[in-house]
Order: sequence, then structure tokens, then C-alpha cells
Amino acid sequence: MRETSWDADGAVRGSGSSGCGGHRVGDVMEHELQAEFRRGGLWWLGAGHLPIRRAAVVLDGRRGSGTSAWSLGWLSFPRLTGRAARGYRRRGLFAEMGEVIVRPTLICQIIVIRTEERAHPQSATPNSTPMANSALLPCLLLLLAIGSLAAADNHNGVDASTDPGPIRLNCGASASATDSDGRAWDGDAVSKLSPPTGAGAAASYQDPSLPSPVPYMTAGVFASSHTYNFLVSPGRVFLRLYFYPSDYGDRSASDALFSVTAGGVTLLRDFNASQTALALNAAYLVREFSLNVTSATLNLTFAPSPGAPSHYAFVNGIEIVPTPDMFTAPAPSFANGGRPDPMPIRADTAFQTMHRLNVGGGAVSPADDSGRLYRSWDSDSPYIFGAAAGVTYGKDSNVTIRYPPSVPPYVAPEGVYATARSMGPDAAVNLNYNLTWVLPVDAGFYYLLRFHFCEIQYPITKVNQRSFFIYVNNRTAQAQMDVIVWSGGIGVPVYTDYLVVTTGSGQTDLSVALHPDLSSRPEYYDAILNGLEVFKLQTYGGNSLAGENPPIPEKQVADGSVGGSKRKTAVAVAVGGAAAGGLLVVLIGCLCACAVCRRGNRAASVVACEPEAVLEQPAHGLIPGPTKSSALFMSAQDK
Repeated sequence: MRETSWDADGAVRGSGSSGCGGHRVGDVMEHELQAEFRRGGLWWLGAGHLPIRRAAVVLDGRRGSGTSAWSLGWLSFPRLTGRAARGYRRRGLFAEMGEVIVRPTLICQIIVIRTEERAHPQSATPNSTPMANSALLPCLLLLLAIGSLAAADNHNGVDASTDPGPIRLNCGASASATDSDGRAWDGDAVSKLSPPTGAGAAASYQDPSLPSPVPYMTAGVFASSHTYNFLVSPGRVFLRLYFYPSDYGDRSASDALFSVTAGGVTLLRDFNASQTALALNAAYLVREFSLNVTSATLNLTFAPSPGAPSHYAFVNGIEIVPTPDMFTAPAPSFANGGRPDPMPIRADTAFQTMHRLNVGGGAVSPADDSGRLYRSWDSDSPYIFGAAAGVTYGKDSNVTIRYPPSVPPYVAPEGVYATARSMGPDAAVNLNYNLTWVLPVDAGFYYLLRFHFCEIQYPITKVNQRSFFIYVNNRTAQAQMDVIVWSGGIGVPVYTDYLVVTTGSGQTDLSVALHPDLSSRPEYYDAILNGLEVFKLQTYGGNSLAGENPPIPEKQVADGSVGGSKRKTAVAVAVGGAAAGGLLVVLIGCLCACAVCRRGNRAASVVACEPEAVLEQPAHGLIPGPTKSSALFMSAQDK
């Protein structure tokens, strides 16, 4: 097959009927394409139109002697997995991968079916040709190719015929641009994805900590309710909202108070991006949600909160990425104790990503994520509790990460499984502490915790060399956790999910701890973790994922700098007079001491002990605990 056979622009944009030469394909007549391909030793079978994507099928026939061999290649089919490729090989077809994007909203594919047809002496006839021997071959091959492509993409939970690919909107921008990760963003002033009705505005100041000017330096600003209507394929998507709290024109950052809804679920309520950024000491915010879209349109509404005419809504960037369903299977176990049975999650549940950590390693950028999902993985170091941080390490040079069929590569990138944090080499030390992470979350919600494991260093290759407990909120989620038992060997990733319920309102801490389990007398007294994700589940009474705005640190309240720039609030408060300054230092010291004492007391019950399995009471407005008849979970016996 010649390299130039991929170059026909008309074929990439082809649309017509198989075997016809009178349909225009782009700027080239189909019969001209037939002639062009035949000059290259290829047979044009026709171009089949598919929604969003278009496919052109070409047969490459070459005569010779010996046996017949087929190969299949295509462009613009990025989600093909190794499993799908093996499916082609079972049909005698050999898959090759490539990509051509005609424009951001149209991903096209060329399918070239190449055959090296060699006649057998006993069956060859003077008039036999590859095409003459198979009059129905063009139609059959076209159906096989299109059907196989759809089936291959369905392995990843995506319909290839309708998937429009990622949508990225640089709100308030007048032109398309590219961010630091190489992702292309459409300016909503020129985008055909969703006609803008709000006013675009530029940020008054670019914080040096912004990862890229795109999409943060412009915003869509709305004084009244505004709805974006995105054409998407039914199924799960990641919806990411990008916020850079800044003054936009004559609007103050502190006046931005608004709610966001999508697909009938309230994502944010009375959200104050400026207050949240100040509380987190962050210059920008990214809020990621997973929604199950059931129609061809995703409606995303921004509505200023009532109460003051100065309130407004804004958003800097909107990203929608189709994903497989990564949440409802396998069914997680309940981690608050007392319910070891799996708890299936409803397929229509919406999630919010609270934490996604590369344990023992550095941050993983969206460009380095797997499955073209563009997730961000943060370092776990800021969340380690106390000074007992264990040890971090990477995989041995002779260990290869091998994804099993039960763990597709899109679950987590290799960079997550190739690093780890363990308790350390000293067994006596390990027996006297828990390796603990403390993660702030919104109280009053259920959470799905996903633990990623992979043994990546020798000599841990056998069963019962390392066994440990997993504690969640001082409850035993898992005993005798042996990664080799669960994964099947060194270098093989595995993950496990647990559910936990939190009570109350406002902000609370979610604790995760590991401790050696000696019940099976393992060879090493140690524990390991490679990655950790925490997802908030929507409530069903009000179809909501919205939590409260976090409280602003007292120093910033006293300074009166709420809503100001991050650089201003980072400066320590200068109080006139030595006496006043000394009083402030004493006051802050007392507050810090009280906070440390409270957290130390809370963590003390975790150290080197297995807490009693007692269910917490469910929060107000949630279901009354996971039972067989609950609205959120279904018992395995009821299936």
C-alpha cells in the first residue's frame, strides 16, 4: 500500500454510495478518486456516510502466487484498544492505527482494506481476478468494516458512529487557541458548538501560577441565566468547568455568586469562586463532574444567585470528554463497616471528582493521561497526615506495566501504576503507625473511593509476602489486602472501590489509612498504594452535587481582602505597633495549637488498631442507609 494513498483529501471527507461514481466527495468527484486509487494499485469500494464521522473504504488488490492475506488500516480511530485489534486478527485482518482530523468538530476515518491475492495453481483460471471472484465483496467489506469499528469502540463504552469527540470552549474568546498541554479550544464567539448569549470579558490580571492563559484569561460573564446547549452522544462524559476568579470589566470577583445545573443535576449552588480559591490558596479552580447523558443534547445552565443585583455568573472554560462507564461496575463494597456485600450504583448517578492522586509520584498532566480522558493527577504529598510519610519509589527497570483485561488502560495511566508509596523497610516502625491520608470533602454525601495498586519492585512477586488493612474513616474497608493475590503478579495493575457515607454539613475530613495485617503471617510487615481517587455521589432527594463554599481563613477576613487578588491575600497582615503584632502572633499560635490537638486526637484512634465496625448515621436528606430497598443501591441478591 503506497503512503500516498492516505493523502486523498476527498477520500477523507468522502460521502456517497458504494460503487457509484457520480457523487461529489469534498471537491473531488468520486469517479476521479476511483481512478486515482486504481493508479496506485487500490480499488475504491465507496464512501459510507456516518453521523459526525465519515468513512471511505478502499480495496488494495495485488496478484501473485501463494496464499491470500488481508490487512485493514484506518485513520481517525483513536479509541481502538488492543482487545479490538485482536478481534480484527481473529477475522484474518491486521489493524494499524493513525489519525487525521479534518477540523475540530469533524473526525474522519479512511478504511483501506488491502489484499495480496495470490492464485492457487489448482484453482486459478485465466479469467479469475480478485474482484471477479467476489462480486459482493465491496458491500460485505464495507459492512464488516463499519460494523467492526462500531463494535470495537463499544468495548470502550463509546459509539464510534456518533461520538463527536472532546468539546472545549474558551469562553469569552474571539478565536480558537491552544493551551500548554496542546489541547485546542474553540472561542465561543466563533464556535458553532453553542451560540453565545453572554458577554465576553478579559481578566484584569494574569496570575503567574496559571498553567496557561487558555482558557483562563477570558470568561463568559452572565448577569442573568444563560444556557449552553451542547450536541453530544448519549453516554458518560466528563464535564470540566474552569474558573479564574478575577475582576472582569467593572465586575468585582467577590460579586460572582451563582449556581450551575446540567442534565437535571445541580452541580454548584451559590458558588463563590473567589471565596473558594482564597480558602484553598489557589489562583484557579477546575471542577470535574461525570454525567450520564441520556439524550443528544447536554444543557448547561449558569444562573446568578438572587439577593443582590451585583451578583453574576461566569465561566472561563468548558470541557466535555466522552468516557466509558467507569463507575457502576464492578459494584463497590460499603466501607463504613457491617455491610460486606457489594452495593451496585445506579447507572444515572452523577459524580464529582474530589481528589485524584498519583500516590508516591509527581503530578500527571492531562496530556499524559491515558484513554484520551485528559484527567489531572495530583501528588499525594500535601495530604499525608503527620511526619510518618513512608517511602516513595518507582518501578524496577525490568518491570513492565501489563494491563489485564479487567483493568483497561483508560482506568489510570501507566505513570500512576509505575510509582508507589509504602510504609518503609522497618517492620518494627511499621507496626507502630498507620500510613494515613487526610482528604477534605463536603459533608453529607456518599463517596466512592477507588484504590489503585500494582507491585512494581522485587522481591514482592508471591502471595502472602505483603498483606495489610485498608481503613476509611476509622473503619475497616478491607482486611488481608494482598496485591499479588488481587492482581495476579508483579507489574499487573488492579483497583478496588469502596463506598463511604459522611454526615453533617459544611466541610469535613475523609481519612484513609494503611496498616500491616499479620493474620496470615506475611513475609513483610508493610503496605503499598499507587493511586487514590475520591468521587462524590449526587443526592437523589434534590438531585444535587452542590456543597457549601469553604470558609475563608480568619487572617484574610481580618484583612478585609475577600474577593481580592490571590497575590494580595498571600501577603501577611502588617499590624501597626509591636504590641498589636505580638498579640496577633499569640492569638494565631493558640488557634494553631488547638487545631493540631483536635486533629491529633482524631487520628490517635487510627494508629495500629482496627476500629470497631459501626455504621454512621446517614446525613439529612440522604437515603436511610444502604438497604435492599434503597433508591441508591441495589443488593446483589435483588439482581
